Amino acid sequence: MATDRDYYTVEIAGLTRRLPLFEVAPGVRIAVFNMLGDTTVVKAAAAVLSERIKQEAGDADVLVTAEAKSIPLIYELSALLGLPYVVLRKTYKPYMGNAITADTLSITTGAPQQLFLDEKDRASIEGRKVILVDDVVSTGSTLAGMRSVIAKAGATALATASVFTEGNDDGWKDVIALGNLPVFTDQP
Repeated sequence: MATDRDYYTVEIAGLTRRLPLFEVAPGVRIAVFNMLGDTTVVKAAAAVLSERIKQEAGDADVLVTAEAKSIPLIYELSALLGLPYVVLRKTYKPYMGNAITADTLSITTGAPQQLFLDEKDRASIEGRKVILVDDVVSTGSTLAGMRSVIAKAGATALATASVFTEGNDDGWKDVIALGNLPVFTDQP
């Protein structure tokens, strides 16, 4: 099925990808970066990000991400940095025990969500220095949810790493990122 979809071309750690543009609100489109299944991009992005993390936040103890498209990235970063990782889940399961939770709102889902830190994983981050990992930092809601959860668990966020930031690049100067994706609006 052919579509008249527009694309935005990006470079990711020396690789070129065409990202499809999708409307997320009336008159607002974003370039959707989905690294799931793209092992080449995951490995290349993680290689560059791991070096930047070593330079800018080298004394971290653990990596933390939200359950989403960033899972293959955090796995590869974990292998390269020799650090364990924790995934904050988006649905509660009974085996998670006394989980810590925070609310969030992703630009791609447009609906409220929750992040859960499994009881067993709490011990992995309590009192530790954490690097937060995401595929794209856009509105900051997921990032705020991750920060809330780790703070409740007694951990400290040293830095945030992502493949891209999105939108106003000035707002994300503290994020270790490989690039910035523009937000496309119908307004002049």
